[in-house]
Amino acid sequence: MRSRARHAVLALTATALLGTPLALSPAHAVSPIHAVSPIHAVSPTYAAPSALTLSPHLAGAPDLAAASGTVVVRRDGPARSLTFIARQGGEAVVGFEAAAPGISWDRKGAESAVVSIAVDGRHVTDLVVPSSEPTPRSLGLGHVRPGRHKVTLRFARGSAPAARRVLLTRPRIGVPRADQVALRHAPVIIGRTTGPLNDPYQNATTDTPLIAWHETRPAETPGHQVIEYSVVWSNEDGGTDSPALMARWGRTTDIEWIYRVEVDASGRRVDGTGVYQAPEHATLKFTGRYEADHPLLQTCTQNNNMCDAVSKDAPLRFLPDVRAERPAGRAREVVMDREPWTYRVMAQEMVREEKIEEPSDPSTREVGDQRAYLFAEFAKTTGSPAGTGSVPGVALGVRLKSDPSRLYRSDHDQPTWSIERDGAVATTVEVPEGTALSDIVSVEAIRRPVGAGDNGASATVTAVNRGFFLDGSYLPLPSGISWTGSVALSKERPSAVLWRP
Repeated sequence: MRSRARHAVLALTATALLGTPLALSPAHAVSPIHAVSPIHAVSPTYAAPSALTLSPHLAGAPDLAAASGTVVVRRDGPARSLTFIARQGGEAVVGFEAAAPGISWDRKGAESAVVSIAVDGRHVTDLVVPSSEPTPRSLGLGHVRPGRHKVTLRFARGSAPAARRVLLTRPRIGVPRADQVALRHAPVIIGRTTGPLNDPYQNATTDTPLIAWHETRPAETPGHQVIEYSVVWSNEDGGTDSPALMARWGRTTDIEWIYRVEVDASGRRVDGTGVYQAPEHATLKFTGRYEADHPLLQTCTQNNNMCDAVSKDAPLRFLPDVRAERPAGRAREVVMDREPWTYRVMAQEMVREEKIEEPSDPSTREVGDQRAYLFAEFAKTTGSPAGTGSVPGVALGVRLKSDPSRLYRSDHDQPTWSIERDGAVATTVEVPEGTALSDIVSVEAIRRPVGAGDNGASATVTAVNRGFFLDGSYLPLPSGISWTGSVALSKERPSAVLWRP
């Protein structure tokens, strides 16, 4: 559903961006051309940027009208507006680099600023801005008809006391032709209002949705496909504890699929096929309300599961841009790699919620400073069992030049923290603070049954896709570890070296 086309450019003045409505003239209206940069074009060996860049699905996207300048939305100021002309009806998106001076997700009372976004007077989505650093963001705006439309931006309730203004730089807005089917059926996420906080604006300070993506697969009916939508949340206040998240999933964000639906060859929803991930990770039929083809789902648990009954007057709602896709054969965490700012928010929430051990100690199970972890992704398959007992998992181990006899393990020698699922998986290995890639002498794979007994199955590791540390600002440094091959681990040979510098 992707193609290439030339870039449409809008001539917009800085004056319009800074105050008066931003009018996109008919001569330069949003054209039907497309071709966003596909996220699935990432190479198998990942190298994270050392500084923030515009999101891959926004950078140079010719289907969105672009402008220089900054829109300033102030706490005590008037609403700002962007006016655009859609030459075709469809799902609109908006993107910009967002910053809120004085804001940092790691400080109580300064967690975020919230911007409420409306299209033609209808509240469509909210934007939580958790940083004073310019951060690439992209949001859905819902369905629009051909013609002129007004996007209104207001400083919203739920903003931290320290928040005074939001800067939205290089705004881009339009109706892309590519990925219209995925955008059309994307869920609207209503903010969590229940739980211990009893705060209808709690997603402005905890477990905030950061990014989303979609995946497709053929349905049983020829010509139909199933679309599944997933979200990366900054953390989870319930569910898997933080040390186990780092060991088994390689992050402390929460990543969940939230909605799945079958569409026909024309992109229309097949009635009765919508399902969602409900409390206790149950898959239930969606029986709630739609806005056009967008299902309304509400975060209703502390581990970000959904309900299709929405609380009345819930103030926050999120319609993320879901055009991104996960590369084939890669772990879900690669979508975070492509949006490196998500690691910073992840780490800052852990600091603010006092979930970080001080001082960091790799010999304990508690989560230390996340800058002292190797973030790794590897691929594995499990063979057939040879007897009874538990399935083998795989952990990664790291040895350092300073003491090669010591092995730092991703599972902290806890059987249930080794990874039993197959495919590409992510994990982390805690090492002493200040460790760099140049200090690593080897990366090893370790077979470890996850429970009682050992069923004798082999575990074959075939790749290490990336390995990086976070810099001082909690952003991923370039990956310096990659390996492909085939190493079969067994009861008789439970470990093997995968990589040496």
